[in-house]
Amino acid sequence: MVAPPRPLLSVAGFLLLLVVVAAEVCYVSGKLCTNTGNGNGNGVSSHTVRAQLMSSENQTQKEEILSHYHLTPTEESAWMDLLPRKLLGSHREAEEFDWAALYRTLRGSEGGSPRARGEEFLREVSLHDVRLDPESVYGKAQQTNLDYLLVLDVDRMLWSFRKTAGLDAPGTPYGGWEAPSMELRGHFVGHYMSATALMWASTHNDTLRNKMSSVVDALYACQKNMGNGYLSAFPTELFDRFEALKDVWAPYYTIHKIMAGLLDQYTLAGNDQALQMVVWMAEYFGNRVKNVIQKYSIERHWLSLNEETGGMNDVLYRLYGITGDKKHLILAHLFDKPCFLGLLAMQVDSLSGFHANTHIPVVVGAQMRYEITGDTLYKDIGASFMDFVNSSHSYATGGTSVSEFWSDPKRLADTLSTEDEESCTTYNMLKVSRHLFRWTKEMAYADYYERALTNGVLSIQRGREPGVMIYMLPQGPGQSKGRSYHGWGTQFDSFWCCYGTGIESFSKLGDSIYFEELGSNPGLYIIQFIPSSFNWKSGGIMLNQKVRPVNSWDPYVQVSLDIFPNQSTIQISTLNLRIPFWTSLNGGKGTFNAEELSLPSPGSFLSITKKWSSNDSLALKLPISLRTEAIKDDRSEYGSIQAILFGPYLLAGLTDKEWEIDASNSSSMADWVTPVPASSRSQLISLTQPSGSQTLVLSNSNYSLTMYQKPKAGTDQAVHATFLLVPQFPKRLRGSPRRSSSIGQYVMLEPCDLPGMVVVHQGPNNGLAVQAGSSSNAVFRVVAGLDGSPDSVSLEAGNRKGCFVHSDGDSVKLACVEDGNDGVKAGASFAMIGGLKQYHPISFAAKGARRNFLLEPLLSLRDESYTIYFNIGSQLS
Repeated sequence: MVAPPRPLLSVAGFLLLLVVVAAEVCYVSGKLCTNTGNGNGNGVSSHTVRAQLMSSENQTQKEEILSHYHLTPTEESAWMDLLPRKLLGSHREAEEFDWAALYRTLRGSEGGSPRARGEEFLREVSLHDVRLDPESVYGKAQQTNLDYLLVLDVDRMLWSFRKTAGLDAPGTPYGGWEAPSMELRGHFVGHYMSATALMWASTHNDTLRNKMSSVVDALYACQKNMGNGYLSAFPTELFDRFEALKDVWAPYYTIHKIMAGLLDQYTLAGNDQALQMVVWMAEYFGNRVKNVIQKYSIERHWLSLNEETGGMNDVLYRLYGITGDKKHLILAHLFDKPCFLGLLAMQVDSLSGFHANTHIPVVVGAQMRYEITGDTLYKDIGASFMDFVNSSHSYATGGTSVSEFWSDPKRLADTLSTEDEESCTTYNMLKVSRHLFRWTKEMAYADYYERALTNGVLSIQRGREPGVMIYMLPQGPGQSKGRSYHGWGTQFDSFWCCYGTGIESFSKLGDSIYFEELGSNPGLYIIQFIPSSFNWKSGGIMLNQKVRPVNSWDPYVQVSLDIFPNQSTIQISTLNLRIPFWTSLNGGKGTFNAEELSLPSPGSFLSITKKWSSNDSLALKLPISLRTEAIKDDRSEYGSIQAILFGPYLLAGLTDKEWEIDASNSSSMADWVTPVPASSRSQLISLTQPSGSQTLVLSNSNYSLTMYQKPKAGTDQAVHATFLLVPQFPKRLRGSPRRSSSIGQYVMLEPCDLPGMVVVHQGPNNGLAVQAGSSSNAVFRVVAGLDGSPDSVSLEAGNRKGCFVHSDGDSVKLACVEDGNDGVKAGASFAMIGGLKQYHPISFAAKGARRNFLLEPLLSLRDESYTIYFNIGSQLS
């Protein structure tokens, strides 16, 4: 006979116990309640470290590291120390596992059906009714992601699933974390099902729908062949190890992704078979958890949650909301992590040392518990968690974590490196803030969402290259997205966790622009300025949101909403438009049908209630200001480390590690940060020269000029090979600096990333340098190319007639024609082309202590070196 399970302490009771247990016991137990393994900081819970171990051939090292991975379960384990002895010694005899009794023990009551959702919360609008402007940065990012989803091969993705199920597996498997040797394999397929469901709802692309349906059909064949509800790309042996507290790489993490993907296929794409598959999976894993509790104890199950389990609680609460099956609710409770949630319930910031992306999904699941059950404890947990992260653990991007973990609160100055802000954490923090906004309508959560989406999500794609994304978003001085440990991923050989969340993020860019409030007079909350259209069915109108692209020389965000009734009977409804915290009323303007509106204070909503008519139009013009934000570090010596933002945009300085700004004599930011003029955008040039089969380009290298092979755009080399052509007589040089309009003009060359510095010659036969200020040695006259080519130009020193900028293939110097021959003439001739680097419309010049900086939005950068935190000499705010 199987021994009956011990009676379970209710989660709520457990949390109350934590309050009365000595603080030091809570602290120690909290640190054991994680997935850092032996507590010696080997970092094995990091996905990066785990992937290294999976790929390593050093078995001795692997065994040594992993031998301490789990806490050793004993009767006197940390879990048991938190429980009263009278509970430890009591048993309830039962012949069989009683799910209803377990639920009563966990919740203290019989419970009921899932409560009606959406009545007291703002309701999510359907992605089927939202369409992004394809020409906007959001529309282009979405299309880049769609291209990637379409290029992925179904057979290659499903190879390991079919092998595990004993089916034929045509083709070859993908590499990276989906390789057959990786224990996390299959996780990306779960993300793919979620991403394709979200993307199909966002685009109704028929090719994508057929592809995602074929994935679900193939997975059903795998599950059916297994015959017991199990579905994964790896064998059940990994769960045997999980339950035995032996080394294994997060099997429930992958199961969560698969279940969530199938549930999204049901809810977004109407695939009934997918729902049946999730229910069957829940039955299988419910039995596994039941067996662990029967064989050992509930404490043993809690202890196994030291391994990352993703958002198992979240997906099971969602499933319960659909099925109403009490077993799904109980199983969801069993994947809540009470030791971690308990610390949050005490409103204690004990995040330091926890693996961030293990625990954020647990909080998201707790939030879903509140939505499903109405237990306000879990609402408070979500709010406390968001407050802790946002006040003490987040960067100016809105992201969090360093090397995948949380550091000590308000100690971020020590963490600036290449391994900051795991992309997965931003994806999940957006979920946390989204829930909180829907419950509270508090503007701070909408502002956070905008910040993290703008800087933490849009920054992780490499331009418009499908399937090229990053794992970490470096925050350190002089770093680059391409120079972190992982660098840029590849289409078919990466499949990191952040690739999975990445393809989801770019498939649901339209899911948090609009939220609706039900009632006799429905309301619509518009919280993001994203060019899009929305068919608001419950309000009976079609809304078209246009947003003028933001630029730095005309610092306003300009939004227009065109409204068209789409039903014969129109009811009264309310539009609520967010007035963000980063704007001001000074210079702000709102109009409705050309009549001026009174704008509310920043951080509130502009609300208009009426029965809408055809061609109603609402417009906003909101000033965008520059500001600095201190890094979240309360030590006085780090008070000068600050980021620079323009509205929601985090500005990055193009620089290799230099970060000093002297603002000590400034009364405002306008004294040391100025917009790059609109006219300068058309004056960027690069000067190229053929050299055999290569094309060389004039470049700045450490304040000296040289020639390099022509680089790709989005690189440091492209930046260094781009110059601003500064005419000495501006009226004579209009528009783009074409050869014909430039010849005969006197100009200076300013390196595009060094505002205020210019190229100077140092006399005949000497090299050219870059220095601050202007001098007669900085002026050159553009003349027709000395080589006689109709497409070339030469640069003659303004104060040295007959002497020209000259390249001999590598070095660059000033050479005089009387000293040379045809070779000199060829070396002094260049093709003038548009700059390899172009200014972003949002571009500023900042005065540095030793050099000036070009500031541009972090989201616009690819492989360029940048700094986002500066050491600013004066405490500006």
